[in-house]
Amino acid sequence: MIGIIDYGVGNLFSLQSSFRAIGQEAVVSGSAEVLSRADRLVLPGVGAFEDAARKLRETGMGDFVRSRAAAGKPLLGICLGMQLLFETSFEYGEHPGLGLLKGQVVSMSGRIPQGLKIPHMGWNRLQWTGGELLKSSDGAFVYFVHSYFAQGCEDSLAAVTEYGIPITAAVEKENVFGCQFHPEKSGSAGLAILDRFCRM
Repeated sequence: MIGIIDYGVGNLFSLQSSFRAIGQEAVVSGSAEVLSRADRLVLPGVGAFEDAARKLRETGMGDFVRSRAAAGKPLLGICLGMQLLFETSFEYGEHPGLGLLKGQVVSMSGRIPQGLKIPHMGWNRLQWTGGELLKSSDGAFVYFVHSYFAQGCEDSLAAVTEYGIPITAAVEKENVFGCQFHPEKSGSAGLAILDRFCRM
């Protein structure tokens, strides 16, 4: 069973439908008791980092995610959920993340070439750099919607995409995985990535 963590932020039911499309049972829950029975966990997220991090703390899901990851449970963060895996975000201030991966989340503004639109929205090609989750997805096109990205995460970097500069597209370190893009919005390429996560 796949446990999709409900802490009040995220496109939960679209993600649940994607897992069902590949034949996987997926439950959406904010209950640690329910999620503890899952074989794998997914941390989704859309919106502002500070708000999402606060909701993780208030619901107790932040400590739950840390404990499950430390116990070796496979964990996949998606979009803002991936950003929350890092140590710090500089989105409208400085805010602590879950600290499961080294790195910071920074704005594209002032870092990508002038003339490129922010947010980065649309289909971009993955360039695989390491790890197992995206090994078969090198060159695949996936769907992004974001204005911030992770940097300083070389020890977990799994894929980049070009948007004026190389942008972190995915990370992987032991049992912790992250996709800046939305697999559930990325057609067959995204479903293939979710399927591989379920088999790891």
